[in-house]
Amino acid sequence: MERHPEYHLDISFSFISPEAVLARIARDEAGERRFYDLRLDVSHLSLLRSLEELLCLETLKGVEKFWYQIEVVKRVIRDFRGRAIFADEVGLGKTIEAGMAIKEYLMRGMIRRVLILAPPSLVSQWQEEMLSKFDLNFVSTDQVDPGKDESFWERERLIIASISLAKSRRHFARVIRNEYDLVVVDEVHHLKSRSTLNWKLVNALKSRFLFLLSATPVQNNLVELFNLITLLKPGLLRTESKFKREYVKRGDARTPANRDKLKELVREVMIRNTRSLVDVKLPKRFASTIIVPPSEIEQEIYQKLSRLVRERYKDGAGLSKVVSNNLLREAGSSPYALESSLAKLDGSLPSASVKEILGLIHSLNGTEKGVRLLELINKGKGKKLIFVHYLKSLEYLADLLAQAGLDFVEFRGGMTAAQKDGAIDSFRNQVDILLSMESGGEGRNVQFCNTMINYDLPWNPMRIEQRIGRIHRIGQTRDVFIFNFCLRGSIEEYILQVLDKKINMFELVIGEMDAILGNLPREADFEDIVMDIWLKSQSEEDLREGFNWLGEEMLRAKEGYEETKQWDEVLFSDDLGV
Repeated sequence: MERHPEYHLDISFSFISPEAVLARIARDEAGERRFYDLRLDVSHLSLLRSLEELLCLETLKGVEKFWYQIEVVKRVIRDFRGRAIFADEVGLGKTIEAGMAIKEYLMRGMIRRVLILAPPSLVSQWQEEMLSKFDLNFVSTDQVDPGKDESFWERERLIIASISLAKSRRHFARVIRNEYDLVVVDEVHHLKSRSTLNWKLVNALKSRFLFLLSATPVQNNLVELFNLITLLKPGLLRTESKFKREYVKRGDARTPANRDKLKELVREVMIRNTRSLVDVKLPKRFASTIIVPPSEIEQEIYQKLSRLVRERYKDGAGLSKVVSNNLLREAGSSPYALESSLAKLDGSLPSASVKEILGLIHSLNGTEKGVRLLELINKGKGKKLIFVHYLKSLEYLADLLAQAGLDFVEFRGGMTAAQKDGAIDSFRNQVDILLSMESGGEGRNVQFCNTMINYDLPWNPMRIEQRIGRIHRIGQTRDVFIFNFCLRGSIEEYILQVLDKKINMFELVIGEMDAILGNLPREADFEDIVMDIWLKSQSEEDLREGFNWLGEEMLRAKEGYEETKQWDEVLFSDDLGV
């Protein structure tokens, strides 16, 4: 049976039964790790013989299980022996497929330690998906700082880590020192070069099973494909020079010289479904931006806060970038969300400034965004999903809707599973408005609704995509309508100019946004770039210039993604699907 070279075990089960091997295992005194490895070999052999159905399917929550996803998992386990590239086209659910395979291996007792490596912006999304849909409680580097918790990498059994953090000088050696039964790497186009720390990290990891995920695994040249396959099956394509001689057209690094033979080799490690191949069609989606002129008091609150944050940033005193980010996002959501945070920071900020802003908040009698929200709700019939990030903003909207005599149901973190199920049931059968926080909505399918309102807007485009994905997903039968609220002059207005006007984000398929962000020239998070522009700008002209620059960078990234997508479609076509 084929083994990863790290384990150096030469075991063949072709001529003995699993029962006989188990008997040998019982007498084996070579140590716990060898015992475990032998047991895994037996389990895997039995699994390959009898993989008629997946045990995990009945345990999944809020997951629509599509036939092609089930076939992908079976093929990865049975044919690829747990070492594969998941390259389904964007929007077909690679994360679901990987989660199903993880759950299947865990339920069969074939793995204990799992490491998922993802771009920083996707760590929390992976954690939410694994918990809400697969009931797998991973610990992430968003929760725990491994730099302060020295036993983190050795102690935790299920880890989701930022690949940027894991490859850093501080953590690299500690990460590769451990043995993992399964390693999952998301967005592996970031591993395209063997000279990168990303590639070196994954290559150095000791893992029996390895999943590599990307809708666009090859971006610039065929050597990137060689590099990925070398991680999975070292030696399959021999050396880079031999690979180039046999499979790369001379003078054109993107064109295969022996296409059919290359596809046969790639078929041993890659599975790639397209929407046309599996006959999946998504309805259209339409987005509208509602820019709300603030009242005089609201405008004064926002301007005073922005001035205060910039001054503290310029002086290098008081506020961290994280705290500054949160304050400005709260102000963009509602003054009521800002109030409690400001009160807590009274000692870190000039008291006179804080008291002045708090006094303005206390003098408010509602918000302009609230007024426009009621107008929008009353204009049209049908179900509406309203997303809001902050609890105080949600409480304000709940009072606003109640005073207007509108029936609604709330969905927020802290509710029990039964309460969440009851809220979704009420939304489906009784009321037309669901007022939801992100922490409440994960893992619940609400495709019976086709209208979504972003009362406030996350700065992270992946968070916006997550919201949209609640209703614009496989299973939605109607066109989807998205309404984005923002205050005039706020950071959110500039973000929408970049995302909506420049790259038409709301017309993209779910998942494409991350591919575009992955093409940005530097690794900084979109949120950090936005924050840097805002803090360093001293005038509206500075802001326009900064966000124009960001818009052009995003446009170039989108064009790069489109080119890569077209090339991958030509390179792989539909020959690698189920």
